[in-house]
Amino acid sequence: MSEDNKSIVGRWFKEFWGNPWNPRIINELATADIVVHYPMHEPKRGRAAVLNFMTEFRDAFPDLNFWGVGDLIAEGDYVVGRWEGGGTHTGPAFSDFRLGSIPAASGRKMKFAGTTVLRLQQGRIAEELGQEDALSAMLQLGLIRLPEAIEAQGRPGGPLPSGWNNMPGSPEVGR
Repeated sequence: MSEDNKSIVGRWFKEFWGNPWNPRIINELATADIVVHYPMHEPKRGRAAVLNFMTEFRDAFPDLNFWGVGDLIAEGDYVVGRWEGGGTHTGPAFSDFRLGSIPAASGRKMKFAGTTVLRLQQGRIAEELGQEDALSAMLQLGLIRLPEAIEAQGRPGGPLPSGWNNMPGSPEVGR
């Protein structure tokens, strides 16, 4: 069973998250009430919501591509995989990020990695719960920024911004 589940997840990674993607894979491999949840986005429930999410994501990032790295690990109905990927925002505005929207064709590139746990039910994917390096992606897309003083000084390890060096426990106190 574990090998069968790894095979299903391998196809899902390749055809759902890979490039080119296969939208038919959702009806083929996902349960009707599939849940896809990554912290950068609101959870998606159901095939229609997942299809809409991925269609909009790929319209905004036409070169979007994610691929597995390392071996899949399977135990019972669960499969865990590590991945890397990203894309360039050359399409329409995209507003599905929890931290905000990006305007059309920003040209911003994102590249990040993560780990996903997938739960299978009767040979179909019922849940995809992931943890991604959202901080890297959001910084690259300009949805969050480091404070200018930290950014300009090349933290970590550089001097702290003014006012921070008098805080209790600060490495700058007493210097």
